[in-house]
Amino acid sequence: MHSDLPAAALPPAAWRASLALRYARCGAATRLVQRAHSGPLRVQKALYPEGEAVCHNIVLHPPAGIAGGDELHIDIDAEAAAHALLTTPGAAKWYRANGKPAWQRVHIQAGPDARLEWLPQEMIFFDGTDAHLLQVVDLAPGARYLGCDILCFGRSASGERFASGTVRQQLQVRQAGRLLWWDQGVLHGGSSAMHSPHILGGATVCATFLAVGRATEPALIAQLRALDPALGVTALKPLLVLRYLGHDAEQARTLMSRAWQTLRPQWMERPATELRIWNT
Repeated sequence: MHSDLPAAALPPAAWRASLALRYARCGAATRLVQRAHSGPLRVQKALYPEGEAVCHNIVLHPPAGIAGGDELHIDIDAEAAAHALLTTPGAAKWYRANGKPAWQRVHIQAGPDARLEWLPQEMIFFDGTDAHLLQVVDLAPGARYLGCDILCFGRSASGERFASGTVRQQLQVRQAGRLLWWDQGVLHGGSSAMHSPHILGGATVCATFLAVGRATEPALIAQLRALDPALGVTALKPLLVLRYLGHDAEQARTLMSRAWQTLRPQWMERPATELRIWNT
């Protein structure tokens, strides 16, 4: 097929990328036993900063930005009794749409008594973004999950507002086939919803932290609420939800990190080693 458009006028090719990871318990260690990727999504070597029981991986997206037409698919599977922690090396930038939506689909599975921690850094939505975010978490009986999302609408540091565009988000969490959490919404840039006290209330940054798989003691809830007045804490057995609304991505990241450090010793029965990549 030939085009009459000059090369400079042709739209850029969209990236379609996928990453599938499977972790297994091997004696006292967790190993990354399967790794498959297509396009610009991958992990490098497995890291063990806290010993062999927990496998750490950093999910890399070399283009750094997500443009209209791009599709990212991430599948993470932790088998029985395995423990994996995944994060990203920096913020994910969602660029202005070129007439096509961009997608990110994340599917997380954790087998019986497995532990999975999904801790990506923030997503920044540029003005004019058309983003579709879908995350599904499926947990077997006895599995536990810690995960967070930080969403930044516009680039406040550069004086850019999220005045146009759309962000669609859906998050589902199930354990043993039972639906525990379903969070979905559509936010249009510049709409009244961005200023509604029932939605963003004028905030440009929102963050959600989920802890799933066990009941939460009242003392731990009180400890979390004492971290910062801006942090909302809701306990729904066997799920804990933390919410933050504000205007500072760094503050959101710091608060999510402190929440994780507070929760992890009880939820994962392991000390909270610092995520150094979040501070680089």
